Amino acid sequence: MTADARVERFVAAADDAGTRLDVFLARRLPAVSRSRLQKLITAGHVQVDGAIAKSSLALHAESSIEVSHPPNAPSGIAPEALALPVIYDDEDLAVIDKPAGMVVHPAAGHRTGTLVNALLHHLEGLSGIGGADRPGIVHRLDRGTSGLMVIAKHDAAHTHLSRQFHDRLVTKEYLALVWGAPRPGQIIDRPIGRDPRERKKMSTRASRGRTALTRVVEVEPLGDASLVRVAIGTGRTHQIRVHLSESGHPIVGDALYGGVRRRVTQKMSVVGTLGRPFLHAARLEFSHPRDGRRLAFETPLPDDLARVVDTLRAAGSSS
Repeated sequence: MTADARVERFVAAADDAGTRLDVFLARRLPAVSRSRLQKLITAGHVQVDGAIAKSSLALHAESSIEVSHPPNAPSGIAPEALALPVIYDDEDLAVIDKPAGMVVHPAAGHRTGTLVNALLHHLEGLSGIGGADRPGIVHRLDRGTSGLMVIAKHDAAHTHLSRQFHDRLVTKEYLALVWGAPRPGQIIDRPIGRDPRERKKMSTRASRGRTALTRVVEVEPLGDASLVRVAIGTGRTHQIRVHLSESGHPIVGDALYGGVRRRVTQKMSVVGTLGRPFLHAARLEFSHPRDGRRLAFETPLPDDLARVVDTLRAAGSSS
């Protein structure tokens, strides 16, 4: 343990007895990715009852767990003056409207042009608990998805916000254009994991899927498609795309999950202008980590998606 390390301490409860150390920490530290937790454990930054422990250690009731978070090494990520609408900004957090096509954080093949590069330019002070390459990032949106994200400016805010996401206390609503007409009020409750046959995809057929809950709130028929508002109680990778596709209503423009059609009617031809899945994170509501007040934000459809909806509405009214 280094002198500059930030330390968190926990005591296992009676119902934690027998739980693996890595599973316990994943529950208690939702702000920290599972891969980062494994690295902390492997590097000896986690002790149980005063001794360095392995991931597989089964805890006992009253076990004392100490996690040391060493300072992040400089990431080398450069701030970039990319266009990024900042909807709200205070000393603890910010809310931004992510443009479509922007990757959230640097990864192989995407070291520049990411949301993190933009955040480093637009905001001062970002949390580091998620890792050096993910400053401020509490949750993610797919590259092709636009819309609202909350950004943490320090570790305490990050931990508080992550706990709200983990405990399903955050309201997240999306607008999507889907093929067909889902039933308003429909609830899709199917675990999601990596597809066993196609590793680039997620699926409800995974042997070790994680709980995923999607609710169809509103439906506006627009010819062969419908504009739907959906709310998610969980935030699994590709959740909305998978749930809607596997319920027979893939998102228009989503090539990965069956939302691109080679032949469409003349009235639906405008969907051919889409260069991405029609999915937008339109509403976000959560409690402020400092004083608990409820904050709610909404953002309209961006121009590329609004143009499609306007055209389909006009086509419907003229028929």
